[in-house]
Amino acid sequence: MLYSLKIIVGSKNPVKINAAKHIFAMYFPEHEIDCQGVDAPSNVPDQPIGEEETRVGAQNRVNYCKEHYQAHYYVAMEGGAEQFSYGAATFAYVVIDNALNQVVGRSSNLPLPQVLYNALLNGEELGDVMDKAFNTTNVKQKGGAIGLLTNNHATRESTYTQALTLAMAPFLHADLYSQTN
Repeated sequence: MLYSLKIIVGSKNPVKINAAKHIFAMYFPEHEIDCQGVDAPSNVPDQPIGEEETRVGAQNRVNYCKEHYQAHYYVAMEGGAEQFSYGAATFAYVVIDNALNQVVGRSSNLPLPQVLYNALLNGEELGDVMDKAFNTTNVKQKGGAIGLLTNNHATRESTYTQALTLAMAPFLHADLYSQTN
């Protein structure tokens, strides 16, 4: 008999829901994965700028899900951008929570053209900026900036999947992660 594992994702974006469903199916092949996306406020700007704002947005989404839904795991992903000393980049923070433990993870950086980052500073969202630059529609629910800028060798979903895969480590080895000495 398959046991059902309920996952609540703090977004209705199919890219985020699919990434979460993928990693839980990978780590829990003996379970039926019930993965649902819900509208969860980030309480940060639609386009977070800086690592702190981006991380807080993901944590706010997970905390909202925990307060309003019953599940085995709560997951959120928040994309952001920052001007680093070596150039502008976009990245995502991911948060996984099982009501006992909350783990924060982060994706790798995608270098951003300065002209696109500057548009973000002027209040535009990365998805909209990419749609204009590449003449696409709603790319944020598809391959995202990552897909466009890597010629689809990586995608928004593959980046979320990698970050979530790594963030699962403390759940898989809770005894080791709870040790301090």
